[in-house]
Amino acid sequence: MKQIAILGSTGSIGRQAIDVITRHKDLYEAGLLTANDNWECLAKQALALEPDTVVIANKQHYTKLKEALSDKPIKVYAGSDAIDQAVSEGSIDIVLNAIVGFAGLSPTIHAVKANKTIALANKESLVVAGELINSLIGQYQSSIIPVDSEHSAIFQCLAGEFGNDIDKLILTASGGPFKDTPATDLAHVTKEQALRHPNWEMGAKITIDSATMMNKGFEVIEAKWLFGVGIEDIEVLVHPQSIVHSMVQFTDGAIKAQLGMPDMRIPIQYALSYPDRLESGFERLDFTRHPQLTFERPDMDKFRNLSLAYSAIRRGGNIPCALNAANETVVNAFLADRIGFTQMSDIIGHIIETIDHITMPTLDDYFETDRMARIKTTELIN
Repeated sequence: MKQIAILGSTGSIGRQAIDVITRHKDLYEAGLLTANDNWECLAKQALALEPDTVVIANKQHYTKLKEALSDKPIKVYAGSDAIDQAVSEGSIDIVLNAIVGFAGLSPTIHAVKANKTIALANKESLVVAGELINSLIGQYQSSIIPVDSEHSAIFQCLAGEFGNDIDKLILTASGGPFKDTPATDLAHVTKEQALRHPNWEMGAKITIDSATMMNKGFEVIEAKWLFGVGIEDIEVLVHPQSIVHSMVQFTDGAIKAQLGMPDMRIPIQYALSYPDRLESGFERLDFTRHPQLTFERPDMDKFRNLSLAYSAIRRGGNIPCALNAANETVVNAFLADRIGFTQMSDIIGHIIETIDHITMPTLDDYFETDRMARIKTTELIN
């Protein structure tokens, strides 16, 4: 029976992960559940699953959560430091990191140092500090299994291909809700329109990132660190049907693709069960219902965030960290109706051009870059 830590259990990925482990109660138990603010949902999950430990990151909710679970032998803690400590516990076998944003970096590092298997849905860990995390993985002999559908697809395509050279990785993108919207109209789109993703059900932040294609830019950066390829060997193709989740082209010209319905439970389950595949009741792909699969190149001028992500990783160092911090800040402002859709790219571009460039950052440098980028971004918003 594997003990699973689900970080961000009340979010979209976390809830679907709970569905997966509930389907396989003979294989998995929830040993740790964490949330940021949603203590009520966390309490309900804990009452149902009875994990050993729960952590609420926002300490203001500790008393309410503690009282809600007072009849159960569940350890209750609060604060981000408590999450870092909890993932290091010896009883935890797999850490599923589904925390959103920069906040997921520290738990990833602590899980790596504790020699855990990490099912990584927090792409920001590698976007912000991929070089550092890869170094720590080598030092502590831990492992990362990707949960993002695109990176899980590549991971699956590479199975059995050890030693074979990769020509390029092909990441697919749905194109989001504005794929066919004229660039001149983007300045006037609303958050309600941006939150209507055509294929996937996700949280608000990642849905906005998909609409701007920053999410795909982050995935390009993440793929570089996960699979050890150069940025010039990672291609993005817009695939509106979201059936082909990504592809690998090898040096002989052969391409492997992983296909399936757009259901995040599939890559979540694979990350937990790897290298085995478990039965599931998930919807099967019927090609007769999806007879047309199309692909096109993304408009890098229209979706500037994708271009900015490529620029940031080419410069390297702490610039991707600043990219992420600026993006988190502008997305929050857009969701609060404080700035327009295209202003997000304008502000992010300014930040990564003006932030002090550190070519070989330490962990402290990443935290300071994150802090300063958020301050400077907030100043531009105000």
